[in-house]
Amino acid sequence: MNSRGGKTVTVLFELPVAEMKYYQKMTKKLKNLCGSGGTYKNDQIEIQGDHRDKVYEYLKGLGFQAKLAGG
Repeated sequence: MNSRGGKTVTVLFELPVAEMKYYQKMTKKLKNLCGSGGTYKNDQIEIQGDHRDKVYEYLKGLGFQAKLAGG
């Protein structure tokens, strides 16, 4: 979780190598899951707001070895 211009953002970084379209689709699914905006850029997924727990559970369900970081 980071602050971008004073706003809280959930950031996924150090993502495994995959096609850009894969992460663009994942970003769309995460935005729907969290009910917020977001983007995929610079090999990172950014979801607006504090959605660490939802995102963590989603990634674990897909088989990713996710770690929680930050506050």
